[in-house]
Order: sequence, then C-alpha cells, then structure tokens
Amino acid sequence: MEPGKRLSLSVFDKALTVITIEEELRGWLAEIRRRHDLHRQIAPYAKLQRQVETFADWIILPWDADSADLFVKLRHQGLRIGTLDLKIACIALAHDATLLTRNATDFAQVPGLRIENWLD
Repeated sequence: MEPGKRLSLSVFDKALTVITIEEELRGWLAEIRRRHDLHRQIAPYAKLQRQVETFADWIILPWDADSADLFVKLRHQGLRIGTLDLKIACIALAHDATLLTRNATDFAQVPGLRIENWLD
C-alpha cells in the first residue's frame, strides 16, 4: 500500500515532533536565501507555505523536560547518533509514540524506541 494512503487510513493519532518542523523550516529558509532573484523565491516560499499548512493539521509533540532528560541520559550511556535524530527519538520515547522512519539504522540504536518503516 502507498505510504501516504496507509497514513491517511491509520486509526492512530498522527503527530510530528517540533524538531521535525525545525528541520523542514531550516531547509526551506536556506533554499529561499540561496535565491537572490525575488521571482525565483516564489516557488520555495509556496512550498514553505504548504508545509506550514500541512503541519497545522498534525499534533506537534514538544521538546520538553522529559525529552531533554532522556537525551542527557542516552548521551551519557554513550549513544552516538545525530543530535536532531536523538532529539526526535527522545520526544517519541517521552510521549510513548511509535516513530515512522526510513532511518532504521540510527533509530534502532535507541533503547526502547518503537520504530516502523512504512516507506519501503
């Protein structure tokens, strides 16, 4: 089944992390800054707008004290994955959420994290 279709048919609440939003916004803002011609900025601004509108339909899981505490604990245990990926994992753990990701290699290293890949 197509990933988008599977997601739309899911009975579970759909959420994303505030870190995911940070990553997406940084990417679109960098694309806009690279384009000095104002007319060439129109398309990336439109894509940024669609992305923000999409985010508005989802539950946004916060970076909070529980997430930060888990992050510190896992780093002290020697877990070495990217900072933003670890933040996403800690938010998922703190909110008892299953993380949908294609990046099983990194996220599988996080103890107790439930992951699924609906894309392959």
